[in-house]
Amino acid sequence: MDSEEAFVDVEQDVRSFRDLIVWHRSIQLSVSVYEFTRTFPSDELYGLRSQVRRAAVSISSNIAEGSGRRSTGELIQFLGIARGSNYEVQAQLLIARELGFGLEVNCTKCEQLSHEVEKMLNALITSVAKPKPSK
Repeated sequence: MDSEEAFVDVEQDVRSFRDLIVWHRSIQLSVSVYEFTRTFPSDELYGLRSQVRRAAVSISSNIAEGSGRRSTGELIQFLGIARGSNYEVQAQLLIARELGFGLEVNCTKCEQLSHEVEKMLNALITSVAKPKPSK
């Protein structure tokens, strides 16, 4: 998917975070992370398993929260937080891979979704930050 097609253009009729494809993709990432971490060792219940799950959920949560704010600056701030959470997920997936946790195929799926979300968030932040032409 081209990063320009990654989200409904904010110039169009975006009424809710639910209209953003990046939000839907981040939900898919969270579900995939939960599936991937389900088989982590039991001693990781409050360690890496919990941390990567919280970071993944944070992505969609911050996209949603930012879209409910009153200013463009606040939206950009929350999209930036979502991007940071996505980078946390990427780092934690690498750690899980190095430790041999979970199924390789599930880790790869999470990594692919995370990279897709990264491109979409970058494109959305750029689009939202772009000055609007005077009418």
